[in-house]
Amino acid sequence: MTDTMEPTPSISACPACIATPSAIERAQAAAAEKGARIMLSVPDAHCAVCIQTVESDLEKMPGIKSARLNLTLRRVSVDAEAGITAQMVADRLKQLGYPAFELDPGTLSMTETDKQGRDLLMRLGVAGFSMMNIMLLSVAVWSGATDATRDLFHLISAVIAIPTVAFSGQPFFRKAWAGVKARRLDMDFPISLAIVLATAISLYETFNSGRHAYFDAAVMLTFFLLAGRYLDFRTRAVARSAAQELAALEVPRAIRIHGGEEETVPVAQLKVGDLVLVRPGGRIPVDGVVVAGQSELDRSLLTGETLPVFTGPDAVVTAGAVNLTGPLTVQVTAAGKDSSLHRMADLVAVAENARNKYTTLAERAARLYSPSVHLMAFGAFVVWMWITGGDARHAINIAAATLIITCPCALGLAVPAVVTAASGKLFRAGLLIKDGSALERLAEVDTVVFDKTGTLTMGTPEPVNLGDLPRDELEIAAALGAASSHPLARALAEAARAQGIIPARLEDVAEVPGHGVQASWQGQRVRLGRANWVGADALDVTAAYLAVGPRAPRAVAFADRLREGADEAVAAFKAQGKRVLLISGDVPGAVGELAGRLGIDDWQAEALPQDKAAAIEALQAQGHKVLMVGDGLNDTVALTAAHVSISPASALDAARVASDIVLLGQSLAPIPQAQGVAVRAVRRIRENFTVSFGYNIIAVPIALVGLASPLIAALAMSASSITVALNSLRLK
Repeated sequence: MTDTMEPTPSISACPACIATPSAIERAQAAAAEKGARIMLSVPDAHCAVCIQTVESDLEKMPGIKSARLNLTLRRVSVDAEAGITAQMVADRLKQLGYPAFELDPGTLSMTETDKQGRDLLMRLGVAGFSMMNIMLLSVAVWSGATDATRDLFHLISAVIAIPTVAFSGQPFFRKAWAGVKARRLDMDFPISLAIVLATAISLYETFNSGRHAYFDAAVMLTFFLLAGRYLDFRTRAVARSAAQELAALEVPRAIRIHGGEEETVPVAQLKVGDLVLVRPGGRIPVDGVVVAGQSELDRSLLTGETLPVFTGPDAVVTAGAVNLTGPLTVQVTAAGKDSSLHRMADLVAVAENARNKYTTLAERAARLYSPSVHLMAFGAFVVWMWITGGDARHAINIAAATLIITCPCALGLAVPAVVTAASGKLFRAGLLIKDGSALERLAEVDTVVFDKTGTLTMGTPEPVNLGDLPRDELEIAAALGAASSHPLARALAEAARAQGIIPARLEDVAEVPGHGVQASWQGQRVRLGRANWVGADALDVTAAYLAVGPRAPRAVAFADRLREGADEAVAAFKAQGKRVLLISGDVPGAVGELAGRLGIDDWQAEALPQDKAAAIEALQAQGHKVLMVGDGLNDTVALTAAHVSISPASALDAARVASDIVLLGQSLAPIPQAQGVAVRAVRRIRENFTVSFGYNIIAVPIALVGLASPLIAALAMSASSITVALNSLRLK
């Protein structure tokens, strides 16, 4: 309806690439070179060391081109030469200590994740219930029970503790054993060793009428460690694959024209050169070239353009765009996995994997933890064996106390406890944190990139000069607008209805694809549409044009409504000293006007999805930490490429899933506030690490010189964990 949508023989519509006349030949060549794409679930992957181990080992495997482990989803994606099967890759991972299972990308669901969460919660509940009962029995022993009574209480504790440890400790035991078989040690090994040693020593003391047993210590260790593991799981469980959501947008079936007959077939069966019919209101299922028909396409999800674009014979169209007004016959240049929409999903997956390599503070601390703990415990055992002249019982007690007192409960709670507290605070402010490491990344941000349509603005055009039209012309415009499917026409009709305007009675109403809508009114021809179609001079703004018989045409101008809190958010970020940019797929006039209203000096218009991602990657290559705020399908690659990302709740599903944080309300004002909370959260995390390591500096020497039994070690360890949890709650 505006002159920004004039007919053109070729439209650069591809959201992930620029199509050329040789698209068919290029698609055929790509199909010939294609190898195997394998996706496997790796449920035991849980830290940065796992990423390095899995990816580096698989890439050494003959026939493997690349391997990427998505830690959030615990999935590994492998690009391999033809002939490499999923079973071959799974066998390799099993030898490495990571059981793997082949996934069908078309049927991915949250079932596996939900099951894992229920399993952890169940084991945590069992450990907590058993811990309370064993502590009651321990109180009786501490109160002075001796001889047979003490032995009986120890035996009852053993009956409760042994099956509890065997059941609730499975997440640690399985991972530790897999690591041992693969000749590597991680944090789960000292955890498992401490639990097993505490239980074994307690059982030995029970059968030898010893004064002390440490079943309460073993179960307490298990409980606190499971609590940390479950909190960590919950911070990851919300995230889902943005690539999966993008794939869900692909049209599963299409109408193929074969021999003059129409037949509905799966998109996967379409071949390059086939003819496809796309009716008005339908989503285009393939990349292709229009061979017949005229219409307008809504590409807002793909490019961010607020206005539909005209399309006709020889125009290039892409999968995902919505056909608005007229039927189109499209010749296929790419379909299914070769389409631009699917390639954009691949770009998102690559960006996800790159971002998941971010090393958190907890992971960096954990890398130093495991070897030092093993060395200290083993050293304590050797030294005390020498001091006591071979008293293995005493040496093992001190080694076990050293392992228990250094057990990483506080370290395991340091991050999840803070994330949980901060997430609750931000949720009450209208922000949902989806990724546990998002707070750490948000605290590091120095550059903010905004999308325009649907982010800084509401993405809905509003007429700004209806009062300039005479009453009868306003009634005609309302009637014509109600008869059209064009976004500007619908917005005009809704605005007129809100003002109480009763639409005029029209006859012979007809929509002309790509131009507008026309009718007869009191014997006169009336039109609402593009400037050149109604005989008007086009304005340099978004507008629809009304012509009533011989009267001079009138322009109805439109503006995109600013989102609540947009000006506050931009001003707050600039006040914090952060660089603010606006990158949009919309036309330069609209982008420049909005940038001027908000005081944004750096802006870019007509940016394709890969342009946005490239701009963010360039900023980050210069050392900047970028926060991306966007809402559309065209923003998903940029959202995953950014250091941290936020999407409004009104955003497309794929954009919400690709982002780290979801804005639940309409206002953008809470976003700068979230950055302040993130800075405080990281400060609390660092304080927790200080508490954890400070505690070890004091407690470890006490254990090494034999002044702490395993029970005292467990109590000291619990005290450090409680201190960490209380410090984390200060965020609330």
